[in-house]
Amino acid sequence: MKMNRKIIWMLLFGVATLFTQCKDSGAVVEPDDENELITSVTLKFAEQGTTNVSTFSYKDADGEGGNAPTKFDTITLKPNATYTLTIELLDESKSPVQDITKEVAEESDEHLFVYTATPASLLTYTYGDKDVNNFAIGLTGKAVTGVAGTGKLKIQLRHQPGSKNGTASPGSDDVNLDFDLKIQ
Repeated sequence: MKMNRKIIWMLLFGVATLFTQCKDSGAVVEPDDENELITSVTLKFAEQGTTNVSTFSYKDADGEGGNAPTKFDTITLKPNATYTLTIELLDESKSPVQDITKEVAEESDEHLFVYTATPASLLTYTYGDKDVNNFAIGLTGKAVTGVAGTGKLKIQLRHQPGSKNGTASPGSDDVNLDFDLKIQ
């Protein structure tokens, strides 16, 4: 009988230790592949057939949240025109300034720019570059404007490590900006 009690007590002790909680070490686990800090976005529209280049910028020194952006240009383009569009991304919170455009190009199989005009008749975008898997990137492309009007141009940089499939649905946003768009 004493042997049975010893076994019962050992089993109870074993079960009790299974349900005890370990103390949190307090260590923060960092994600393996986090989003980039982008404080400056510059769009360059080079009108085809001319030497005209229009540049529009967004600047937010502390990144998303915190203080309001210090610059958020309205994009103004000619109607019924074709432009070569390039984009530049910077992290100006570091010294020296970090060129995130190069990082996106190097990790192109993890990034996708999405350009969405509202209404859609204001501007259409065609990708001009592809990654090693033949999926669009969006660092450069062709923008064709429609008739005169006003709306928005949403620019998203989708971060899609290990899940890029040519669509915007997987991943998270490194950039999500709604520029005012005027075609006049």
